[in-house]
Parts: sequence; C-alpha cells; structure tokens
Amino acid sequence: MPSRWSADHVRAIGPHAAAPLLTETDVARVSAATDIWDAWPLQRRDGHPFLLPDGAQVWMALGAPRFPDPDERHGHARITLFRRAANGAWTEIGPAMPDGFAPGSREWSGSAIADDDGTLTLYFTAAGRRGESELTFEQRMFSARATLESDGRCTDWHDLAEVVPPDPAHYMPTTIGGGIGTIKAWRDPAYFRSADGRHWLTFAASLAGSPSAYNGVIGLAVAEPDAPDAWRLLPPIVSADGLNNELERPHLVSHAGKVYLFWSTQAHVFDPAGPVGPTGLYGMVADTVEGPWQPLNGTGLVFANPPQAPAQAYSWMVLPDLSVTSFVDNWGGDDVRRFGATFAPFLHLELDGTRAALKET
Repeated sequence: MPSRWSADHVRAIGPHAAAPLLTETDVARVSAATDIWDAWPLQRRDGHPFLLPDGAQVWMALGAPRFPDPDERHGHARITLFRRAANGAWTEIGPAMPDGFAPGSREWSGSAIADDDGTLTLYFTAAGRRGESELTFEQRMFSARATLESDGRCTDWHDLAEVVPPDPAHYMPTTIGGGIGTIKAWRDPAYFRSADGRHWLTFAASLAGSPSAYNGVIGLAVAEPDAPDAWRLLPPIVSADGLNNELERPHLVSHAGKVYLFWSTQAHVFDPAGPVGPTGLYGMVADTVEGPWQPLNGTGLVFANPPQAPAQAYSWMVLPDLSVTSFVDNWGGDDVRRFGATFAPFLHLELDGTRAALKET
C-alpha cells in the first residue's frame, strides 16, 4: 500500500516557512526570446550535477517563445539546453533534441544522466502525439540517448524507447479529458540510484479506480544494477487520493542515511472541499525507496511561496547539496500578471530526520 499524504497532514499546517519575496532585482532573464519554466541539471548517477571540462554545468528547461498570454507556452514546450558557467552566468544553447525526434507534440519534464564516457540518457515526458491536429493531454514517458559534447550540445540522438506504459491496475490513463490543473498524470520521470546500485524512476501519476477527481499519486519503477534499461513498474509509493490532483516533479535525494522524496504542488489542485495547502515544496522521508514514508514536519510542507505572492515561483528541485532550484512564475505581490519565465534565485535546505527547514543565508 502507498504511504498516505492525507487531509489530516494538510490540516495540521500552521505557521510555516516561506521563501523570500522576489523583487525586480531577483528576476534576471536567461534568454531574451525564450520563456523557461521546469528545469533540471544533467546529473551524475550519484545525483550531483555533471561538470564539463571547463567546470560549467548543463541544464535542461522547458522552453517556448514568448507569448502575450504565458499560459500558451504549454502548447509549445521544448526541452531547451543552457550552460551554467562556474561563475553562475547562463547561456542558452538551444533545443536539446532535433526537430521530429521526440514522439509527442510537446516535450514535458524529466531528468538526465551523463556518464563519464560522454553518454547522455534523457528521461522525459512526451505530451500528445507528433502530428496531431488538435493538442491532447495524453502523456507517455520515454528515454533516449545522445552524445554530450564538451560545449554542452547534445548530438547523435538514438535509442528512443518508451520506458513503461501505465498498469491499469494501479494507474489511471491520461487519455481522459481535462485541462491544465485537472488533467491526469503520467509524467516527470526523475532518475535516482540507491546505495545498493538499483536504478529508480519516480513520476507523477493518478490513482486508478478512485472515486475522487483529486487522485494524485507518486509512481515508481525500478531496474536492477546491471540492467539499467529494464524498467519494472511498481505500485505507487505515495498517495494523495481525495486530497490533491497533482504531485508534480517528484524526485529522490539521499542525505545522512535517509532517502528524501520531494514534490511540488499548487493550491488550486487541492480538493476545494478542503483542507487546501499553499503552493510550495512538499516532502517525505524514509529509510529506503520502498518506504514507508513519513511527511516532513508532520505535514509534508517544507516551505511555501510568501503570502504576499503565493504563486511567485514553482517546480522546485532539491539537489544533493540541498540547494533548491525553481522558476519565477507570477511574481510581484499585486494583481498584475508577471510571468518571470526565468530561473529563480537558489534556496538552501537543512534536513534533520523528519524535519526540514529553509537555511538562512
């Protein structure tokens, strides 16, 4: 049975940590022409960012041209490459995969592993179908390989393969109708290697057979140490059934002998019958990937956006050094819609067993 993230946990949220309020000086675009949102670095199998020969990192982010209505970006999403120099400066490289390679009409979030021999493995979400006349919200998870060049470009894409199809005994299909915020999930594959050498993918999914429209779960697949492409689908490890529709971009981090599971969610995807938690970073802790999982801070909430700007950032990702990346969403703290479309300033966590807090800098 999956561990429960329940209404009782969310109901217990009281005064809580909030990220610092973003101001204009915090919103520095990394591209004049491309809006970006969900992002992740190329990682080594131990989770740490992979470094190019000059010490730079390579990052992937969902990107799209700038539109007057920023919500239009979701229909044009491409995984886009960026270099992050050792001094923190960002440079856009361009689309990660060539035109016509990915099998969807859009490319959604995932993760990427780079090995010392220059082989890159990307796990990503294909949304819709290539060539469809009307965009759909069908989601499939794929892997593909490429060669990572010394300048950060990815070339010679090959070995495109669907990772795992959903098992209807545990996971709801994504061909059911809905729009942004109500669609069902089979997306956001995030790679993790445990201490015993096994390979894991966590992902956002929806519980099969639920009577609730708010049936988000975190799914799991495993591959043995010597067969990293032979994924075996497992039942969900965390369920928010009856509470929340989307546990987005779930990912695992090892720290101090424990395994931490983090995800992002937004206030508007909780069941409005309540309780409703804030838009923020949530998490659980366990001794092993299989669980059982305990909500951090007794509630699951690690930190939220500040109350003056409850949607200022989103899609948080925790790295092994406990730094936290995200993107600037609707910032400014007033009624004016300001889509930041860039990386937010990094935050830092402190973890101690079942307790998690923002580190003061």
